[in-house]
Amino acid sequence: MISQIFILSSKGDHLIYKDFRGEVGKDAVTVFYEKVTALTGDQPPVVMSHKELHFVHIRQGGLYWVVTTTADSSPFTLVEFLNRLTTLIKDYCGSLSEKSVRMNFALIYELLDEVVDNGYIQTTSTDILKNFIQTEAVTSKPFSLFDLSNVGLFGAETQQSKVAPSAAATRPIMSSRGDQGGKSEIFVDVVERMSVVIGSNGVLMKVDVEGQIRVKCYMPSCLEMRIGLNEEFSIGKSQLRGYGAAVRVDECSFHQAVKLDEFDQHRILKVCPSQGEHVVMQYLLSDELPSAPPFRLFPTIERDNGGRLLMYLKLRCDLPPKSSAINVSVTVPVPKGSLSLSQELSSPDQKAELRAETRAVHWDIPRFPGGAQLSALFKLEVPGLSSASMMEVGPVGLSFELPKYTCTGLQIRFLRLTPVQAGSSQRWVRYVTHSDSYTIRI
Repeated sequence: MISQIFILSSKGDHLIYKDFRGEVGKDAVTVFYEKVTALTGDQPPVVMSHKELHFVHIRQGGLYWVVTTTADSSPFTLVEFLNRLTTLIKDYCGSLSEKSVRMNFALIYELLDEVVDNGYIQTTSTDILKNFIQTEAVTSKPFSLFDLSNVGLFGAETQQSKVAPSAAATRPIMSSRGDQGGKSEIFVDVVERMSVVIGSNGVLMKVDVEGQIRVKCYMPSCLEMRIGLNEEFSIGKSQLRGYGAAVRVDECSFHQAVKLDEFDQHRILKVCPSQGEHVVMQYLLSDELPSAPPFRLFPTIERDNGGRLLMYLKLRCDLPPKSSAINVSVTVPVPKGSLSLSQELSSPDQKAELRAETRAVHWDIPRFPGGAQLSALFKLEVPGLSSASMMEVGPVGLSFELPKYTCTGLQIRFLRLTPVQAGSSQRWVRYVTHSDSYTIRI
């Protein structure tokens, strides 16, 4: 049973507040934010208590999504509800951000009235709710005096116009009241998150890859969609199949609506997608990768004659030459008391800084082509530098994004709709790999 639902910004601003039972005062919002900000670390506990009140929250889109309850409700149920609620609001508002929540507060309140009744969860189905929701989403489009992104030389169509823009799948779903200006499209995203630990000798010590196949549908009606995976796709080492390079995962689970009658023989998933976003398949790969890890670091740590700490880092990107990593950030913990940083970077588009609050050097690389190697020389002033304090350097953490690339090698062979959609219906398949935790010991 839910007492309250509220959404807060990262600064604690009250964006949405809904009290269903009148059991708890509005000061619960302030109590929650004070408890969250008082905790150390980036990830506070999902469940917290204050007297007889329980807070359950998740963090999505830079916002706190919180439910409160005074009953002995299952925290797993409430966490699942919050995850479904964020997916629902993303379907209707187009994206999850402070700006979209502020612009669509009336729509969100209407959704909450339908989703929860007197503290009891009714439904979180996008398909069911679209018959009752009357408020239309408000979206903002950046102003552009001349939008020539899809116009080629002398008006000819360019290859760029055949690629789905990054914001194409961040618009609200079409309502049952007619087209609101969007195209009849369907997006299939293969999203992977990798956790890696590499030893100081360069040996891969631990690896976990969690993947999802997400479908976001903007089509008013689609009887069936068939998604063809790699023919060599296998689950577990005992099921290796095919003559090509094996694409293996250790575990795999499917959405309850997915039909698997053609999966064992032909590796085809069949699903009847409703409007909105759905995860049709989840998979996990542990202990090994089919190819080398994306990054390899060659560090040299020493002390110069002036007593400064020298860190010479060579970072190599082991992706294929046609691939590249973007938004690469390298974090190097340094000894306590480090005062200043001087740097020599291998290209002008890079930047680095010493952040006292995290006691680390942050090296940012906007784009890193596959097969390339970049270097950086950092010189730090550390009072009383000793051999013991030099042991405080590391381990190095990396965060990055790999567009058009999957670590497992999972690919979509084809995407077919039945019946064939007439008109300007379009299908898009996108791949991306994110770093969940990428640690290199030095």
